[in-house]
Amino acid sequence: MRIALDVMGGDHGCAVAVNGVKLALEADARITSVLLVGQEDKIRSALSETGLTDSRAQIVHASEVLTMEDKPLEGIRKKKDSSMVRAIELVRDEKADAIISAGNTGALVAGSMKLGRLDGVARPSIVCRFPSLSHDFVMLDCGANAVAEPLHLAQFAVMGSVYAREILGTEKPRVGVLCNGTEEGKGTELTKETARLCAQLDLNFMGYCEGFDLFNDGVDVVVCDGFVGNIVLKACESLSKTIGRLLKNEVKANPLRTLGGALAKGAFNALKRRMDPEVYGGAAILGVNGIVIKAHGSSGERAFASAVRVAADEIGHGIKQTIATDIERANAKLAATPATPVNA
Repeated sequence: MRIALDVMGGDHGCAVAVNGVKLALEADARITSVLLVGQEDKIRSALSETGLTDSRAQIVHASEVLTMEDKPLEGIRKKKDSSMVRAIELVRDEKADAIISAGNTGALVAGSMKLGRLDGVARPSIVCRFPSLSHDFVMLDCGANAVAEPLHLAQFAVMGSVYAREILGTEKPRVGVLCNGTEEGKGTELTKETARLCAQLDLNFMGYCEGFDLFNDGVDVVVCDGFVGNIVLKACESLSKTIGRLLKNEVKANPLRTLGGALAKGAFNALKRRMDPEVYGGAAILGVNGIVIKAHGSSGERAFASAVRVAADEIGHGIKQTIATDIERANAKLAATPATPVNA
């Protein structure tokens, strides 16, 4: 398992990413190499600072950095020696099996097209993992496609089902199209046509799902376009942080509550671990001919370590090959019932 890591893309500097690699290599013997892609002098300084001496960590020099301010397509075209572009090219040239970057999301999605799409895949999709009451669920698309057609969403359903089955270990993932209600008359032309197509496929399809289902163990794979998905994702991130701050303020409101908070510290810590986004490592970009993980820009060392673990899991489960097989089967079924174009 060879993983290329863009160490220049995160908010907290090269050393944080390198320390995450150190944690990952200490925990996972499956990994044969992690290619640290970026400015060599800064990487060597980070290796010294973190004490990473594992021979599986190797430096690949790239002189430029793609920033959050760079326009995605323009940045990919102009900064050909950026750490992100070089890491993507390592996968394209079969020198690595996966890429991880905490850099510009739009640039990573655009750059991933250098890998080409898997046969039969119309659009790539960003899949994100969320905690529910007793297990996790996934949602896609979370931002790769602001405008999508029913066929695209039907394929997202197939890819999400594969991901939930292989990575989350959900035997028969329940797939739902995100809508403003579960009644038959609800939804837009896009959601109605998507639901009709999904019903033709070899999916455990439950029809529409709504907001109430997401965190209540009501669904395992949530399908939507990238515009809706990205709004849901950011709203959930904001809500999680707000709840944490409110709870902290309320616990400190008076001495009695503070005492109760101390007694319940174990429960609070368990809840924090359950909700901690650093456990997930990042979001996968599915549908391209390679393993691509988008880590959060603010990722800490634990998040980078988790991203390396997730990349290794995807490689080990052959997620790319399984998606290609299931998409081919789905396309054959959908050929008789083509999607109706929808202008969003």
